[in-house]
Amino acid sequence: MTNPIKTRRDGGVLEVTLDRPKANAIDLATSRIMGDVFVDFRDDPELRVAIVTGAGEKFFCPGWDLKAAADGDAVDGDYGVGGFGGLQELRDLNKPVIAAVNGICCGGGLELALSTDIILAADHATFALPEIRSGTVADAASIKLPKRIPYHIAMEMLLTGRWLDAKEAHRWGFVNQIHAADALMDQAWEMARMLASGPPLVYAAIKEVVRDAEDSKFQDALNRITGRQLRTVDVLYGSEDNLEGARAFAEKRDPVWRGK
Repeated sequence: MTNPIKTRRDGGVLEVTLDRPKANAIDLATSRIMGDVFVDFRDDPELRVAIVTGAGEKFFCPGWDLKAAADGDAVDGDYGVGGFGGLQELRDLNKPVIAAVNGICCGGGLELALSTDIILAADHATFALPEIRSGTVADAASIKLPKRIPYHIAMEMLLTGRWLDAKEAHRWGFVNQIHAADALMDQAWEMARMLASGPPLVYAAIKEVVRDAEDSKFQDALNRITGRQLRTVDVLYGSEDNLEGARAFAEKRDPVWRGK
């Protein structure tokens, strides 16, 4: 079987492309492969940023492969270490991940995009949660989307399955940038390289702080940060990079981040 996941590595950036003709739908086997890819990304100290995209120009990902389900893939089957699509349940992923949405992004595909940190979209990209029409629930999106965009817009998408074009998705705030289709990957790589040149220990701390604070009272979350109770914050404040940032500022030069 042809590997449905293609990867490209350049410096500290890993590009992950979902390539399952005709629509880049995800079955159980593909999800497990994606989980393994993202675990390797998480655990490789040389990799700093990942880009997730789909092959072709029409589909980013429509989500769950209904044909595979008809052939016996169980909706509650083994999706692998990171859950569906390898990202949404992957623990301790403290590196930036960019989604480059190159076309139709719906159902579990939208949930995959929402599991990233930054979403760039081609100008022809479209977004929806059509699960309501097949009598099922977009479980991860029901949790994540109301935290990303206004509640009433999230509920409209969940309850009606209505499609949004890239401009509306950008207007409501879950798409960061829109680009011409032929410029999308160049823009994604430009952003990825910019992030890869930044301080990895700070990125790790930011991501852990955001996760920790999500359901906490402000003062409780702040106390955990200032008390160095979060692992990544404690590592950052005791690191060479933390001193390097101060030295570079005092010496009026660009810092050299070593991730330690």
